[in-house]
Amino acid sequence: MNMNQLTFREAVQGDLDNIVLMLSDDKLGQKRERYSRPLRESYLNAFHSIEADPNIELIVACDREEVVGVLQLTMTPFLTYQGGWRASIEGVRTASTHRGRGIGTLLIKRAIQRASDRGCHMIQLTTDKQRPEARRLYEKLGFEATHDGMKLHLLRK
Repeated sequence: MNMNQLTFREAVQGDLDNIVLMLSDDKLGQKRERYSRPLRESYLNAFHSIEADPNIELIVACDREEVVGVLQLTMTPFLTYQGGWRASIEGVRTASTHRGRGIGTLLIKRAIQRASDRGCHMIQLTTDKQRPEARRLYEKLGFEATHDGMKLHLLRK
């Protein structure tokens, strides 16, 4: 793959199958995602909510027409920082056949630019402690571990 041929765009519903496949195609994703055909309705419902929200972008990286990477960028207004906006990155994935080629780096750089374009003063993300290679990538791009993140998983009905 020629990295000059890599393009970025917002995801469309037709990309959803490839996106869910990427989300489920690693040791952590296999535990929490359910890739099947047809896709679960919950994925389609989530996609429609994302698509309808002007403060969320589901960005895909494409090698020609093939979707080879994805991330979700959410912009949120806060009262802190004098009413500033911040961006959050979630669900960064590269297709297993394309890992190690710099696609993740380019996706993150694209998200940083989009957040800057939208006037965000900060961009944040979390990374699972079981993914040290992801942490190294984020640190290389200038992210700092300034806080300890905490999560509370709620039961889904």
